[in-house]
Amino acid sequence: MSGFFMLRREVFTAANRRLSGIGFKLLVDLFASSPRPLRFLELPYRFRMRRVGESKLDTAVVCDFGLLLIDKAIGRFVPARFVAFAMVGILGVAVHLLVLSALLKILHTPFVSGQGIATGIAMVMNFAVNNAVTYSDQRLRGWRWIRGLLSFVAVCSIGALANVGVASYVFRWQAAWIPAALAGILVSAIWNYVATSIFTWARPGRR
Repeated sequence: MSGFFMLRREVFTAANRRLSGIGFKLLVDLFASSPRPLRFLELPYRFRMRRVGESKLDTAVVCDFGLLLIDKAIGRFVPARFVAFAMVGILGVAVHLLVLSALLKILHTPFVSGQGIATGIAMVMNFAVNNAVTYSDQRLRGWRWIRGLLSFVAVCSIGALANVGVASYVFRWQAAWIPAALAGILVSAIWNYVATSIFTWARPGRR
């Protein structure tokens, strides 16, 4: 795969509307998006040591390729980016519960304070991982990373307040911290995905 390939125009036209447009593995996208199996002929050649430049293969390319495969498999039902966002969210839940458990059982922090601290830590972790994985094709770097984090925190603040409020209410009602924490996380999750996709990682022209 050197990036050079040729195809008939009608092949591209037939697959055009089904293309995912994720990453730059266009040939894979074309084969997976074609309404009928495609015949192909590959002309092999021998690779030699690179003399100039550097490879484009990095974690962003791998993440994009994974998102493309997910989109081709279940994209008709669930957006691939939402699946990735949800997987990062599950990791965030684990971090949230781990931090909250440590605060409650080791430091004996009051539940409301512990829930707020755990929410903040999980929020920063979610931003960093989503920026590297979920939105790898729109990855923020340098000062844009810092502005993105501030944007992420800002648009998620409403969800965070709802998180703490709902969790505190459930905790007072059931006096059990795990279901209370999960209830707060669930309320903020939907807002986080919608708001950050619009404001934090918005493509040019979307706002």
